[in-house]
Amino acid sequence: MNTKVTIAGVEFKNPVMTASGTFGSGMEYSDFVDLNRLGGVVTKGVANIPWEGNPVPRVAETYGGMLNAIGLQNPGIDVFLERDLPFLEQFDTVKIVNVCGKSVEDYLEVVERLGDTSVDMLEINVSCPNVKEGAIAFGQKADCLYDITSRIKKAAKQPVIMKLSPNVTDIAEMARAAEAAGADAVSLINTLTGMKIDVHRRTFALANHTGGLSGPAIKPVAVRMVYQTAQAVKIPVVGMGGIATAEDAIEFLLAGASAVAVGAMNFVNPYATVEIVEGIESYMEQYGVEDIQELIGGVQ
Repeated sequence: MNTKVTIAGVEFKNPVMTASGTFGSGMEYSDFVDLNRLGGVVTKGVANIPWEGNPVPRVAETYGGMLNAIGLQNPGIDVFLERDLPFLEQFDTVKIVNVCGKSVEDYLEVVERLGDTSVDMLEINVSCPNVKEGAIAFGQKADCLYDITSRIKKAAKQPVIMKLSPNVTDIAEMARAAEAAGADAVSLINTLTGMKIDVHRRTFALANHTGGLSGPAIKPVAVRMVYQTAQAVKIPVVGMGGIATAEDAIEFLLAGASAVAVGAMNFVNPYATVEIVEGIESYMEQYGVEDIQELIGGVQ
């Protein structure tokens, strides 16, 4: 039984990876999860300088999910290179660094610093607020997305995955812009913008007022967008959004994703990623699927 997938020339032993921002760089989970079992580890966002993130409270539970307005708090590229990357290098898994920034120059600085390291791929978080565009996310305008993708591709030594925002009118248009600019793959969806109000205190549940909605509640939207994107572009698609079980993951594969990422479920069940890997293997045995490629885009 073959569970291997290849994205932009990088081979994964199976299609399951972690979603950025839910798994740190794997250290916090290494007591629960054998990182060697995972196809890949995607790190929390890494910026050129440390980011403090947003004021608290910045996490709130909702029906079937959670809202977060962490604000991409991270210790910056220096700490990542000194502490996190050496930790990840101990494991036989694909290392993908999620890159964030407030200007194109911020992104390029991180991309260049990672150029001669053991990092296998870069995932570019274009849901960051673009300071020069009045805090509109880089991924919300096709021309903006095209510009940042092409500039990063010129500077990057590793394959580039553009992580798309679902907070757009036409996800296929955004995916085509990323592909036209040279992206090696796209990943989606990032969180949907949401809000929660505490009726007893008559105030916002998050200090930031709005936050990113993730968890099982967003899965049907994510599956639809992954399907649309896989139909629109020829580059590989990494699907995510509310994956809690192997069946959820297989749904994304059938919709056209070459790989999947598990996010919010890591907070609920720290064993989720490995359970999903094992569940996909069981499904393949049950239905006599010899090669996982038979599942990718297999919906009829």
